[in-house]
Amino acid sequence: MLEQKEPCCETQASACQCGDTPNLKPLFTSAIDDDVCCGPPAGPASSSYEKAGYAVWHFVEDFVETPAGQAPRVKTRMEFPDILHTAKVRLGIHRNNYKVAPGLYCVGNPDSSAPVLVTANYKLSFDTLRQELSGLDAWLLVVDTRGINVWCAAGKGTFSTQEVVHRVNQIGLAKIVEHRQIILPQLAATGTSARHVKKGCGFEVIWGPVRADDIKAFLAAGKEATPHMRQVTFTLKERLVLIPVELSFIPQYALWIILGLFVLSGIGSHIFSFEVAWTRGIMTTVALIGGILAGAVVVPALLPWIPGVAFAVKGALTGLVAGLIVALYFWSQSTLLESLALLFCTSALSSFMAMNFTGSTPYTSPSGVEKEMRKAIPLQALAGLIALVTWIGAAFAS
Repeated sequence: MLEQKEPCCETQASACQCGDTPNLKPLFTSAIDDDVCCGPPAGPASSSYEKAGYAVWHFVEDFVETPAGQAPRVKTRMEFPDILHTAKVRLGIHRNNYKVAPGLYCVGNPDSSAPVLVTANYKLSFDTLRQELSGLDAWLLVVDTRGINVWCAAGKGTFSTQEVVHRVNQIGLAKIVEHRQIILPQLAATGTSARHVKKGCGFEVIWGPVRADDIKAFLAAGKEATPHMRQVTFTLKERLVLIPVELSFIPQYALWIILGLFVLSGIGSHIFSFEVAWTRGIMTTVALIGGILAGAVVVPALLPWIPGVAFAVKGALTGLVAGLIVALYFWSQSTLLESLALLFCTSALSSFMAMNFTGSTPYTSPSGVEKEMRKAIPLQALAGLIALVTWIGAAFAS
């Protein structure tokens, strides 16, 4: 039963309500009737592919029938929602829950002889692959990696032999294609055994190229990869695109750290001074920002040209340069002890930020990262402690 009636159209008396008089149209009218009394005009009709409790992604064009059921045909061009959400994920917004449903998709008009390309259900990985398939007819087998990219998922064990076998058998791929080959990205090799996949589902694993933009050339060459296709790169562009993600974790901690530094900066022989807290707090804030930028921006950008192998060392070097710049900038209004504190603060923070970037690179292994952390973190903590004690002590010495 409707408890509240909708107001009538503006052309009717404001005092009347729909259904109040015999001359007015009933509350429920045909969806194709343009002369609707209540509410706005009817929107577009629901898609014939929609089902109760399910949503159809904007990148799904339609569905194709297969011997094992329907498979969504996806677009190969990126649209505004894709670009917008990619930008948000690059900034660290909702990046831990950016995924598509695992299962079978397709592009073009694939038949039983079309290649089967396997990828992760992290939507950035999915988008990267599908936009390289323009003009091709292919099946896309998306495995459940819990929304993690191919390489990281292989290392974490979510892009695994078991998951590939499970997904191939679940969708009934043997009914859809007549061949018995699936193409896996090369970066999935650390978590997937080709031999055990063949044993588990009967499909031979063909290792595809490292980068999705080589997939067309790979298929055109008869599924043969060139040495270039097998080489992992870490170019300036590939490094810079990771910087916003590294910076996205900082704001949630930086505000509290800055507030704490302002409070500590006001402590001295005068007990506490708001004026001194403001003046010295500005110095520590600039040093903090300098350390973050040196470790999270400068190191990734200039990575191949900064001396040293360990990322912590590279960060310490860029932090020293940034610290010298900060100390020189405040030289006229700071003491020698304060300048030393700023230098230690910037260097320690830059070293930590650069070391944190290690996990985003192809240069190190998990064991190598752990080894570097065991050595670097105590030194970084010591440098931070020296900076803190020196900074507080400088206020009593002046």
